[in-house]
Amino acid sequence: MKTRIQLVFAFVVMGFSANLFAQDNTDATDVWLTVEAQWNAEQQNKKRWADEMLADKFVGWGKNSPAPRDKESTKMWDRFQDEQGKTVQHELYPLSIVVEGDVAVAHYLYTSAFESKDGEVEVSNGRFTDVLIRTEDGWKFIAWHGGDDGE
Repeated sequence: MKTRIQLVFAFVVMGFSANLFAQDNTDATDVWLTVEAQWNAEQQNKKRWADEMLADKFVGWGKNSPAPRDKESTKMWDRFQDEQGKTVQHELYPLSIVVEGDVAVAHYLYTSAFESKDGEVEVSNGRFTDVLIRTEDGWKFIAWHGGDDGE
């Protein structure tokens, strides 16, 4: 019985993975690389990631925010968060990417470790849905929603 459950689970995971890049492999891959690049830029403490990766009309709504935040507000709160500590590690788990023309939606889970200035590390797990648009400079975030599952 245990083996059967493991096999079913394996097929489900393989199905998610196959579906991830099923429609337009190049576009879906580029979208996922953009999502990963944003998380990597945050972890590497790159100060200009928001200027480079968020569309001018960006509006995102994190679960820890009382309302959606535009690009300038997102940059302000990112600077504040950087003063509190830093992301020291993360891992992303892609679930689904849909590309329709110049718009893409990426659903994924994450695990992230944040180290405060006093050296305490907090690990969190959560989910995000990112909406990206194709621009002359590549894919950029126009919206996102998600956050820590513990909130």
